[in-house]
Amino acid sequence: MNITKDIRYIGVNDHDIDLFEGQYIVPNGMAYNSYAIIDGKTAVIDTVDVRFRDEWFGNIKAVLGNKAPDYLVVHHMEPDHAGNIAAFMDAYKTTTIVSSAKAFAMMQNFFGTDYEDRRVVVAEGDTLSLGEHTLTFVTAPMVHWPEVIVSYDSKDKVLFSADGFGKFGANDVEDPEGWACEARRYYIGIVGKYGAQVQSLLKKAAKLDIAIICPTHGPVLTEDLGYYLDLYNTWSSYGVESAGITVAYTSVYGHTKEAVQLLVKKLEAKGCHVKVFDLARDDMAEAVEAAFQYGKLVLATTTYNAEIFPFMHTFITHLTERNFQNRTVALIENGSWMPNAAKVMRGLFEKSKNLTFTDTTVTIKSALNAASKAQLDALASELCK
Repeated sequence: MNITKDIRYIGVNDHDIDLFEGQYIVPNGMAYNSYAIIDGKTAVIDTVDVRFRDEWFGNIKAVLGNKAPDYLVVHHMEPDHAGNIAAFMDAYKTTTIVSSAKAFAMMQNFFGTDYEDRRVVVAEGDTLSLGEHTLTFVTAPMVHWPEVIVSYDSKDKVLFSADGFGKFGANDVEDPEGWACEARRYYIGIVGKYGAQVQSLLKKAAKLDIAIICPTHGPVLTEDLGYYLDLYNTWSSYGVESAGITVAYTSVYGHTKEAVQLLVKKLEAKGCHVKVFDLARDDMAEAVEAAFQYGKLVLATTTYNAEIFPFMHTFITHLTERNFQNRTVALIENGSWMPNAAKVMRGLFEKSKNLTFTDTTVTIKSALNAASKAQLDALASELCK
């Protein structure tokens, strides 16, 4: 696939993977993107997952023939992008590898060599001339590893953005939900903790005249780039993307679930948009995504071993590890003899910034009664003000 006259796509699609990074369900597979720039000198941009070595080498040969690339540019050392560095450097013994100092230290860890005699170390503002094309390197530490760099081709106005602007899904599978849904789940799950670092990179990118974004996952972005940039700005500043309420719950014998179902009816009757997740059964990454997408979150769980039900504990940990902030949180607790869940949940958020807890906390003692139903009425009114 031609990105521009001189830039070709040489990546691969993975339809065998079930869990990305060992935890994220990817029903539409994954893409591992790699590119080639053909100029006076040629550069291969990133490698792919080691399982696709033969296919990737075939893609390189289809574009370059028997010519050895002059450079291999490595933006990020995560194995899904860097897994074939050693094989590539063995196959092309005259190629020079270009990356950051921290990346070369990681190559030593992964491959037992840092290619000291065949490398160019680049830092912020350094350039690599290929002829008509010149790559300018921009450091992007913790987006989402410390060694990450991105590069900008001034001729074709292309940003090679590493994991930035990536999404779940193979590139040969049409996503009926569009780009944002799986890009949001990808961003929140993998990069969400590092909003400040993404904001820093966006400020650098704002100074560039970008026409095309080439990420290491997902489709090449060529139109309406402002849409993608605006979403990334919202996500990385922990802003509210859409008006709505996420309700996440666990229920042992069904009574907490009954309370959630009643609350949802009340919220929807008042015109509020609601997404509901059973944390024991639904994809937790989807629930985390929704919690960051909307401005209000309801958590409902039981007191369990004097703490809270494990799935809820895990869910809150996922939120706080990703700097969950700037949201309104409501709590529903259930306990037969000593309801304690609301106190525990609130405590788990003690280091989170700019969270507002609703005035109403719903307490259920085993099953709903007139008092707890009245609390649900009050909570629905408060959330749908």
